[in-house]
Amino acid sequence: MPELPEVETVKNTLKELILNNKIKDVSIHYESIIEYPISSEFKKQIIGEAINDIERRGKWLIFVLDHYYLFSHLRMEGKYFIKNDEPIEKHEHIVFKLSNGKELRYRDTRKFGRMLLIPKEDILKKGPLTELGLEPWDENLTEEYLLNCFKNKKVPIKQSLLDQSIIAGIGNIYVDEILFLAKLNPETRTCDVNKRQCKDIIVYTRQILKNAIEKGGTTIRSYESSEGVHGRFQNNLLVHNKENEPCPNCGTLIQKKVVGGRGTYWCSRCQKLKNGCSDCSTEKKRQKN
Repeated sequence: MPELPEVETVKNTLKELILNNKIKDVSIHYESIIEYPISSEFKKQIIGEAINDIERRGKWLIFVLDHYYLFSHLRMEGKYFIKNDEPIEKHEHIVFKLSNGKELRYRDTRKFGRMLLIPKEDILKKGPLTELGLEPWDENLTEEYLLNCFKNKKVPIKQSLLDQSIIAGIGNIYVDEILFLAKLNPETRTCDVNKRQCKDIIVYTRQILKNAIEKGGTTIRSYESSEGVHGRFQNNLLVHNKENEPCPNCGTLIQKKVVGGRGTYWCSRCQKLKNGCSDCSTEKKRQKN
């Protein structure tokens, strides 16, 4: 699934290609991708709108139009391509005809992607922004913020870092890398994570995502950005997708297991599961002392 660096790469690629074009028409070949409003209203409202900018929030692409924001989530295998007047391929479900004569096509073999067209005046009332947590580089992302978010959670820390209402944009690949650098076992109870570990999470989140963005994201399985741009960060992965390969720190073979329903890679030596507190309040008291 494309995560923050991959979506950022798609955003930057599309900005070079389609800004300041008007949407002259749209063809919807699979209506379930249009989450809001209904497809007939979606088509009626978006035709004639200009693409003034493209932004990203978490894993969402945001097309800034004249009167609306078009939110697009790529989910598992969504991709955008710029094409001329060519036959529509099997999995090209949404086709935007642009004023420059080209077409912006959304392809999704799994059909999991979603689009929402939200009026600008309703942006804080409905849509994805109402549910997202802080961006990784937000100055409000502090140890105190994470401790407050974590204090009552007894689920594994891996699961909490995937929670988009806490930090927006981090997915399965990068959580494994963050936890490895922070020397945190992915099954550590969230409420047992202390202030120093929260600081490590923030530092390594920013470091890893910055490096991944610079390398165009991670190409694993079917991800590629628009125009077939492949990421190169997979060459820098330390543990994710490295089962039975030696740990880059100690040589122990990387293990894989399911944590919170997600395939998880970690080093059993570098990321030992330490005995957590019997009650989350114990940890909070210790931090105050």
